[in-house]
Amino acid sequence: MKKLLFATLLMLSFFYTHAQSCEDMIDLVKKDNYGTTYNSPSSDAISKVTFYTKQIKYQTYYFAIVCFKKKYSYSCSEYIYQVASNTQLNYSMHYLESAGSAFWDYIKPYNKYLDCAPN
Repeated sequence: MKKLLFATLLMLSFFYTHAQSCEDMIDLVKKDNYGTTYNSPSSDAISKVTFYTKQIKYQTYYFAIVCFKKKYSYSCSEYIYQVASNTQLNYSMHYLESAGSAFWDYIKPYNKYLDCAPN
């Protein structure tokens, strides 16, 4: 537990010195990184989820950028979550059944780590 807390604080200090906003964090995670995207065209709420792995000071961190559909628009709103290493596997095994349920079960519990996602 102490290692997780220390790693989270280390990662947050890195981001807050290099990124000023949630949009900056998203840009930093996307930079030089293509990620793996899971599209959900039949979902009412989620357009796609892209998972990224980022090396920061010799530590590996895992992120999910979720693109929520906007009403009456083809665009979406992106939010970033710092997730566990097995989140991508869990999400990928369940998102075809229901992207929304997979999101609530495997990504939403991590919304407090970066404070860049809706409550």
